[in-house]
Amino acid sequence: MSRLSLAAPLISALLLANCASPPAENGRAPALPPLSDLTSYTLVDPASLAVLSIDQAIHALADADVVFLGESHRHPGNHIAQMALFRALHAQKADTALSLEQFERDVQPILDQYLAGDIGEAALRSKGRAWDNYPVSYRPLVEYAKSNGLPVIAAETPNMVVRCVGREGPTFLETLPADKQHWSAATLRLGDSPYRDRFIAFAGGNAGHGQAEDEGDTVSEAVLRSYAAQVTRDETMAESIVQHINANPGRRVVHLNGSFHSAAFLGTAERVQWDRPDLKIAVVHPIEVDDPANPVIPEDARDEGTLLLLIQPMPEAYISDEEERAAIMEQMKFRKSVDCEL
Repeated sequence: MSRLSLAAPLISALLLANCASPPAENGRAPALPPLSDLTSYTLVDPASLAVLSIDQAIHALADADVVFLGESHRHPGNHIAQMALFRALHAQKADTALSLEQFERDVQPILDQYLAGDIGEAALRSKGRAWDNYPVSYRPLVEYAKSNGLPVIAAETPNMVVRCVGREGPTFLETLPADKQHWSAATLRLGDSPYRDRFIAFAGGNAGHGQAEDEGDTVSEAVLRSYAAQVTRDETMAESIVQHINANPGRRVVHLNGSFHSAAFLGTAERVQWDRPDLKIAVVHPIEVDDPANPVIPEDARDEGTLLLLIQPMPEAYISDEEERAAIMEQMKFRKSVDCEL
């Protein structure tokens, strides 16, 4: 896998006058700075644990053809860091495109109309099915791209397709009408792999994690269909990125996705690499630390990305098992209501 090597650019970066990290004492890596609130973030080189400024981080990413900015969805510090990194990456290389998991392939014409100034933001958000947190999380990135004339790729497969694959399995894709076949990637690679193992371990044998929870399922059936739904996302985003680079040789793509899609250079990232092994891939991977006052990077997290982005943990979603079960039941009702007949 052609991962971006940090060695040369990072050595140069760390020789800059304004180093973000104090020197190590007794050969130890310096203590990581505290994260004071949910808008705080710290960029770290996972090999040395050196804390990097934005300029140093961008210098370390200089040779990347595709930069994956993983995210903890809805985390304010994560989104602030994404904006700072995207702005700096564009300043470093003018020929840059923004690619988003948060817009789906079928609404690319709507997104293009908005970027061209032919429709307003209200139409983009409604017809383009923008996420409900678009104004605070993704508007700054899209507006930056618009004002600088940068292309924005609606990279994801429609959510309806994901849910129907999760409910019916990958054969659902064969039922898509000819005029909708382009909504998803042409190929799903579902064989044994570290990514498959990671997904199944993450699902924890609980079908409630994925998109398939029909009564009578065995856990394996539900989780494997959920994995097929996950891979439908990964393959479609990867294909979208590769198609754009093939049509625009030399252009850098900065892609936003949930961190699981690019952690450890797997998922979407590895599929880009499979299809274009010549491309240099970089991943910025977020980690919600256990103790914001004294951040520690787990040993098993050091291979998750080219750079690590430390952020505070988000508030607990549920404070009781009953509350979580009620939420899952509501999700199940909604998923079963999706019409998979096209």
